Amino acid sequence: MFLWFVGASLVVAWVVFRDPAIDHRVLVAGALLPDVVDAPFGGARVAHTLVASAALLTAVMLATRGHRHARRRWLFLPVGTFVHLVADGIWGRAETFWWPFLGGGLDGPLPSLDRGIAAVVLQELAGLAAIVWFVRTFGLAADRAARTNFLRTGRLSRNRVDG
Repeated sequence: MFLWFVGASLVVAWVVFRDPAIDHRVLVAGALLPDVVDAPFGGARVAHTLVASAALLTAVMLATRGHRHARRRWLFLPVGTFVHLVADGIWGRAETFWWPFLGGGLDGPLPSLDRGIAAVVLQELAGLAAIVWFVRTFGLAADRAARTNFLRTGRLSRNRVDG
């Protein structure tokens, strides 16, 4: 799944933070990261745990001490991974989500591939709808300058957000 995580991250970040200065490219990368990291290992592994997202958050906070602009950008990488965990419903697999605290192994399939085809199609359609909403709401389809700015910086144009 791809659109589901992209759309969920864009909508959740806007609803929670309402900040056009977020680098949405970093946010989306974070939302895709757990599947990119774990898929080669055959299923939900360390990147699908709460510990991994918390460790990534800690690493970003430590690496960007004293660098406000870098922190503002890279903080949304772990935010994206947290959104992925929610959108995946991984908390339903307590041994994976709370690993290593519950003592279970990491051997389940990727949650996004463990659903029936109907559920996957519905989630992808919901993700597409969320992306369409985002693009239309912030004028990324109609306004070439806004779209170019978004693709170049990951930021939304303030005049499209405030106006």
